[in-house]
Amino acid sequence: MAVLAACQSVPPQLQSDISAAPVRQVVDVIIAGGDLYDGSGAPGRSHDIAIRGDQIVYVGADAASRFSADIVIDAGGLVVAPGFIDPHTHAGSDLAADDQARRANLPFAFQGVTTVMTGNDGFGDYDIAAMAQSAQAAGIGTNIAYLVGFGPVREAVLSKENRAPNADELAQMEALTRGAMCDGAWGLSAGLYYAPQTYAQTAEVTALAQVAGELGGYYDTHIRDESTYNVTVTGALSEALLIGREAELPVHIAHIKALGPAVWGHSAQMIAMIEEARAAGQRVTADQYPWEASGTRISNALVPRWALEGGLSSLRERLNEAEARAAIRAEMIESIARRGGADRLLVTGQLSGSNAPVGQTLADIAETAETAPVDAAIAILLEGDARVASFNMSPADIAAFAAQDWVVTGSDGSNGHPRKYGSFPKAYRDLVQGSAAMDLARFIQRSSGQTADIIGLPGRGYLREGYFADVLIFDPARFAPGATYSAPREYSGGVIHLFVNGAAMIRDEAYTGTLSGRPLLKDTQC
Repeated sequence: MAVLAACQSVPPQLQSDISAAPVRQVVDVIIAGGDLYDGSGAPGRSHDIAIRGDQIVYVGADAASRFSADIVIDAGGLVVAPGFIDPHTHAGSDLAADDQARRANLPFAFQGVTTVMTGNDGFGDYDIAAMAQSAQAAGIGTNIAYLVGFGPVREAVLSKENRAPNADELAQMEALTRGAMCDGAWGLSAGLYYAPQTYAQTAEVTALAQVAGELGGYYDTHIRDESTYNVTVTGALSEALLIGREAELPVHIAHIKALGPAVWGHSAQMIAMIEEARAAGQRVTADQYPWEASGTRISNALVPRWALEGGLSSLRERLNEAEARAAIRAEMIESIARRGGADRLLVTGQLSGSNAPVGQTLADIAETAETAPVDAAIAILLEGDARVASFNMSPADIAAFAAQDWVVTGSDGSNGHPRKYGSFPKAYRDLVQGSAAMDLARFIQRSSGQTADIIGLPGRGYLREGYFADVLIFDPARFAPGATYSAPREYSGGVIHLFVNGAAMIRDEAYTGTLSGRPLLKDTQC
């Protein structure tokens, strides 16, 4: 009765106000008070986000007056951005591992990356459906998207042979490419620098790219030469642009660079070539990692392509034959010079039974063995192979490419190189906080929304209502790489919270144990 009396004593006007008060909707998470950048390149705003399930349901001011949530994150002083998208990684083996810790993909997550592209450099398996099913069943930390690789397609039909396919064989390769695209691949990748992909002529690659283009995909290419190995870096870029024009699909240049002293400064010509193509209506983009050293293997860096036909076992047979060894040795000496010298090749990992001393340069190894650098490299190849960081890029070229509005952030993340653990925060440090003085909105755009647009990912890359809740919250003062060339497996710092499909993967700078990532498949109507 007391309650009823109290209600009856409320003035009529106030009763009307109470009944008209809006009921706050229930959501799972509210992120409030941060400096929000939506991924479009627009300036930051003091906006909040509300998340329900795997989607963003609100972006705007004062979310607390509209919504209630069990989890409310105070992002004051922090940057709120779309989860970063890495268009070029080698994370496929981690995301397919039996070990849950590897499947979490933490090296990328602690950089703020929520989606990785795999299958790059022409290495992607064409059985897209099987990979996606396995990822979904096992659980993965970040989202994964797939490219079908020119290498596995070619090897399935031609093995490692150095020859052109006949008409029937090319038709088989086209069918494998079509099947992968129909299963959800986003495009065709090629690594024409690598054997046996390098044995393919332009027309062969164009034929498969045309299949990908007909099904809405793009052509992602590690161009045939980034230095002066064969057709030169500008000749290789010209080939890539030709493939895109003839196959009528977008071209994306992987880890764009001018590798080695012989081509330092060629960035100007490469940029002019791409600008001319874009002005003519061709869709051309590129990604770039912010390191002066590339990462590869001794066999890939130094051995002539003809000597790698049949793989490392065939190479060793040739090295044990005097005439072939002399020819290989002579070309390897040229390759060491092309890379800037033996002191610029740092061993970062052992492969295939090698005992190469990690952390030493090829020059160091040669000095200890009292032999020539080329013979030290041959000794490593006779027992296995080794990963190397090759310090062969000019800071001026790196800066020139980074300034282009068609270049996005990528890692080329692979083991033994700090780029796997620290590329996005290093790019932030170099470009935003360094001498480039890049606008933060532009950096976030080139790391999220622009990359989503290049790939064609729907509902990703932007902080917009109805989009998937891949959300990064980082401290702009502490966002920095931990990895170095001597300690390449250190996590980056400064990511405070990270949401993948609405689930908190990182909370208060710690991994939560969740595996909320998904295989992202292109919806191709076949």
